[in-house]
Formats: sequence, structure tokens, C-alpha cells
Amino acid sequence: MSSTDRLANGQPLDATEPTTQFLDCLVVGAGFGGIYLLYHLRKLGYSVKIFEAGADIGGIWYFNSYPGARVDSEVPIYEYSLEEVWRDWTWSEKFPGRDELRRYFDHVDKRLNVRKDISLNKRVVKARLDTNTDRWTVTAEDGTVVNARFLALCTGFASKIYVPDLKGLDSFQGISHHTAHWPQEGVELKGKRVGVIGTGASGVQVIQEIAADVKHLTVFQRTPNYALPMVQTKLDKASQDRMKPLYPTIFQYRRETISGYHYDVLSKKLFEATPSERILHFENMWSMGGFHYNVQNYGDYILDQAANDEVYNFWRDKVRERLHDPSMQEKLAPSIPPHPFSAKRPCLEQNYYEVYNRSNVELIDLNQFPINEITPHGVLTADGVERELDVLILATGFDSHTGGITQIDICDVEGKNIKDKWASGVATNLGLTTAGYPNMFFMYGPQSPTALSNGPTHTDIQGEWIVNCIEHMMSTGLTRIDAQVEAEQEWRRQVLLLGSMTLIPKARGWYMGSNIPGKAVEPYNFMGGVQMYDRLITKCATQGYVGFNLS
Repeated sequence: MSSTDRLANGQPLDATEPTTQFLDCLVVGAGFGGIYLLYHLRKLGYSVKIFEAGADIGGIWYFNSYPGARVDSEVPIYEYSLEEVWRDWTWSEKFPGRDELRRYFDHVDKRLNVRKDISLNKRVVKARLDTNTDRWTVTAEDGTVVNARFLALCTGFASKIYVPDLKGLDSFQGISHHTAHWPQEGVELKGKRVGVIGTGASGVQVIQEIAADVKHLTVFQRTPNYALPMVQTKLDKASQDRMKPLYPTIFQYRRETISGYHYDVLSKKLFEATPSERILHFENMWSMGGFHYNVQNYGDYILDQAANDEVYNFWRDKVRERLHDPSMQEKLAPSIPPHPFSAKRPCLEQNYYEVYNRSNVELIDLNQFPINEITPHGVLTADGVERELDVLILATGFDSHTGGITQIDICDVEGKNIKDKWASGVATNLGLTTAGYPNMFFMYGPQSPTALSNGPTHTDIQGEWIVNCIEHMMSTGLTRIDAQVEAEQEWRRQVLLLGSMTLIPKARGWYMGSNIPGKAVEPYNFMGGVQMYDRLITKCATQGYVGFNLS
């Protein structure tokens, strides 16, 4: 007999038995997406709570406490479009750092009063659907149980870390942390011998932040990052206040672009422009910084290899100008590109390449000298050299898109775990739901624009759809929504087809899932762009949620 049944029959509860809380919706994750859903569903009068694994709100901006952590989308694009939040908030930099983003989420709480409905240090580990009631029973690691009509997974695309199977890693006697599990209190690195494995976004940020302070820095690189100049800028209140009347227009326009920014891809093809026109455009985008160079460029360069080579060659030459050593030039900006430009996510840098001109920095090409093992005192590579370290930083990335969802034990109506369902390839409808898991939604996950989109733009689009769907069901007395298998198969077909039309499958990395051993290698992002995605999911809703079974 359940605890609810015992209470109904007047029987006492065992003091050790958890009491089930009943909700209209349980949201997992208190980042941008989770807080959006909490705020909007609560405004409609529904009972909503968030379970957050971290000790504070902010999602990735709580966990990202490593040196140099900083957002790569500029403000005001990277913030909520809610006027009650942006009206009296002022940023200090165009690309805010982690500490300022933490203060921003404190401000969000002051304006929206969200913390009162968020349970922190509450990691969800299990979810089961009761097919008799069409309600989810969700269990947290501490034994807390919630019964909810709807389950919304806002775990983000980068919440499950990946650590390669490095022989001897546990034997290392120094300090070792993955960037996403960096201690909140920080780590003293000044004067230490530090090694960094990985040169993705977190690796680049850490490397450029610590190089001047450490005694010696050894970077272990598999693939060079096609990093772009950030062109950081200090901001003042007066200039932001003058811009704020345009914010509603800016926030609407970001939904009408390919990547969710306030600028868009050129309609002209690269070779339709003259060589001089191309060079001047490249120079202009480069000087603007941020993602202008890879987003606001000729529309066909991610489709056509010859056009892509032109974009890469300009980037290569710009980077090489900043490097003194020819061998370092070849390692960081190779003559022949190891993969197409933008087939892997570039990151933004401020002085990353100048780091490699320093005498205390060494770059190891893992294609030439792979890591043989981690020793108690450092890293032994295939050239027989053991590089002694005091600190080893693992900037080795994530099981992206799906990992945050599949690390939870979620079973469908027939008892099949979602990890097993997606083992041979992801199947979703609209990148929002998956067949056999009724009343369950996810945001910023697989088969939506996700990693190819500005995060808060994506939050507006998917969050609005989920809130409207729940409101439609609750107001009409419906208790179940489930994706149709045929619709799911068609969405998967579209995602794979769009991906195959680009050069992205030519690169090994997390866009394709190939960074995780055994994971299905396929496009994990919807590559038709933010505007198309918004239009397609809106059309589905306005046509009565075609592709779903409602009852």
C-alpha cells in the first residue's frame, strides 16, 4: 500500500517512508530553461517545482567555476526576454564572466521569486509513468518522491561530463578535476606545474586564464580549436539604457535568424562575391568579434567544401600572424584543415594564441604522441617522456545532447529505458518529446537547434511551446500527450537529411556524438536553423498538435 493510500485510510506512516508530493509539473534543472518554465507555468496557476542537482540556481553557470569561465554569446542576446528582468539590470561586459552571470541569476530570483519553488541539491535519478493515471512518479537521490502530471527535463546539452578511459588516472597523486566539476572555492594554481587535456571551449578559457600565473603549462591537444576573437568590450549603464527601448524588437528578431543572434547569415554565396568583396567582408566580421565571422558569413560555406576552404584559409592566416614559432603555427592553425570550418563549435578567445609564445607553455600534439598513461606524478606520452605535474585539468567535454537525459533512469510505458531506446540512434518528435514517454518534455536536448543556437533564444522558443501545450491540455481536460511513432520517424529523417547536406558530418566531435565511445554517430542538432525550427513547431501546435496522440 502506498503512503497516499495509507493516509486516505487513516493509517499511520512509517517515519522512514518518503511522503509523495503531488504537482502539475516537475521541472528538472534550474538553468535558463527550467526557470522559464517555472515562472510561466506558475503564472498560469499550476503547481510547479524544480529539482536542481546543484547547490544554487543558474544551471551551467553554477557548475562552471573553472578559471576563465565566460559566456560566448553577447548581451543582451544572452539573457531573458522578460521585461521584468531586463528593465533594471545592467551588464558590465559584452561577454559576461561566470561571476557576473551568477549575480544575474540572483537578480532573476529577486524579480521572479523563483527560489521558493526550487529544491537545491536534489538530483533526479528515476522516473516512472503510471499508465492508469497518466502521471509521473519521480524519485530523487535522497529518496524524495514527486507525483506529477507533466515532467519537463531541462538538464541542458552539457550536463553529463565525459572523462576518457585514461590508464592510471586514479593513480595521479596531484590535484585533478574536470572543468565542469571544478571546486566552487577554486584551486590554487600560481607557481604550479599544470597540465590541461583538451582544447575545447573550457580548455581554451582555462589555458588563456592561467598561463601567466603557473610555473609551467603543458597542453595536450588532439584537434586544434578554430577559436575566434572575442573582442571583449566594457559596457556602461547609460548606453544600455538608451538601447533598452529596442530590446523587445531585438528579442523578437533573434527568433527570426538562423542561429538565434541579432545578426544573420548572408544570402549571397561565397563565389558570387568578388575576391576583394570577400576579403573586405571577412575583415569586417573578424573585427566585430564574437560569432560574426562564422555566423554572419556567406550562406553556402557550411555546404560547399571549396567555399569552406576560403573561410578556413582566412582564419588560418589571421591566427598564424600571432604565433612566433612555425611549428606552433602548424599545430594550432594547420596548412591543411583537419576538418571543415564550423563543423565543430568554435569558441571565443581573448589572448589564447599569444599563450603559445610564452616560454613556460608546451603544446603536445596527441596525434603525434598519444597519452600512454597517467602516472602518479604526471603524464607519460608515446615519445617516452613523462611530464611531471602538480595539477591535471580534464577539459574533456561532455556526453552532449542526450547524456543529461539518459543518465536518469526513465522508462517508457512498456518498461524500456530511454538510454536503451536511443542506444542505436536518437528518435524524437520536434526535439521536444519522444514516443512512448507521454507527458514528458525536454529542452535544449537532441534534434533541436541546441548547440547551433543562442541558448536564451532557444529557451523562448521551446519554453513557449511547452507552456502552451500544457495550458491547452489542462484547460481542455486532456491527461495524456504522446508523440506518434510515425511523426517521430519523420522528424528523425528530416534531422538526418539536413545534417547530411552540410559538411558537419566530416568532423569528429560532439555535434555528431563521436566523442563518446559506443554512442551512435549521427547529427544531434536540427540544422535547418532557429527560424525554421520555430516555424515548424508552431505550425504543429496551431494545427492541433498534429503528430501527437492526445487523450
